[in-house]
Amino acid sequence: MSTPEQPEQRQSVEPSAHTPRTEPLGPVDSSKVPRYAGPATFARLPRLDEVGGSTDVAIVGVPFDTGVSYRPGARFGGNAIREASRLLRPYNPAQDASPFAMAQVADAGDIAANPFNIDEAVETVQAAADGILDSGARMMTLGGDHTIALPLLRSVVRKHGPVALLHFDAHLDTWDTYFGAAYTHGTPFRRAFEEGLLDTSAVSHVGTRGPLYGKKDLDDDAKMGFGIVTSADVMRRGVDEVTDQLRQRIGDRPLYISVDIDVLDPAHAPGTGTPEAGGLTSRELLEIIRGLAGCRLVSADLVEVAPAYDQAEITSVAASHTAYELTTVMARQIAEGRSDRQSP
Repeated sequence: MSTPEQPEQRQSVEPSAHTPRTEPLGPVDSSKVPRYAGPATFARLPRLDEVGGSTDVAIVGVPFDTGVSYRPGARFGGNAIREASRLLRPYNPAQDASPFAMAQVADAGDIAANPFNIDEAVETVQAAADGILDSGARMMTLGGDHTIALPLLRSVVRKHGPVALLHFDAHLDTWDTYFGAAYTHGTPFRRAFEEGLLDTSAVSHVGTRGPLYGKKDLDDDAKMGFGIVTSADVMRRGVDEVTDQLRQRIGDRPLYISVDIDVLDPAHAPGTGTPEAGGLTSRELLEIIRGLAGCRLVSADLVEVAPAYDQAEITSVAASHTAYELTTVMARQIAEGRSDRQSP
């Protein structure tokens, strides 16, 4: 019986000016193994152990949702995204890039975090992320709930210093506590601000909308330096203008992108824990990310996919394409950096 793990069944990658001397190991060849067969790694990519433990971009899951305040289930999000990613292909025409040929991308499996102790889970995620980033890889993390953004940011900042943050979400996630708990999916960016993890001259929310507890929520958020682009702003001003504004704010700073899938309207992402009407379309989200290709994206996360509430994998498909675009941005930058170093 053939299995997707056999090297000869993986797609060859076309050499290009960007391809490093050692050819990356690519996805399973869908002309030899049907897309619905075999283990569901992200985009049918090799596992980390199949590439000798060396990778440029590590796709890693964090099946943790103890920090949610409404509907649970995001602990199953990473595997749902992997399943939906089976249909992704190796060439990305929107960015004119073959990300899996430009860089070695591999699925690093899941970080197993304690579901009964949030503080311990945060420490576990940070320690695992430290190990991945210390290996030289960038991370594309699949949540899980938004609590995990804090330990991921701690790890990224340990390597790069304070980072620009682009936060796609229906909600601010800068609240102080829930039921006295400091670590929840609604508090990661307040903690990040308090810990000095953010370059406060370049932090923005995109896609926020819906009712708040009070105007003080916005006042507190502004004091932390956050700019806000609401979903209505994207609709009225258009993707190109919004993306240009974001690029100018980010500049050449190291950038971390955190995407809560509820930034999308429930019509495009019903499978999430705290849906809000009036969100972005999946097309708008993907186009904004594509427009950020020139920014220094050092790592990213995509969280809050709760497949129990999904319909026909709508949410998981949108999430898999979002992660694909983010991975492509990172792979292009890695390839361009190698090309610059190899130039005489």
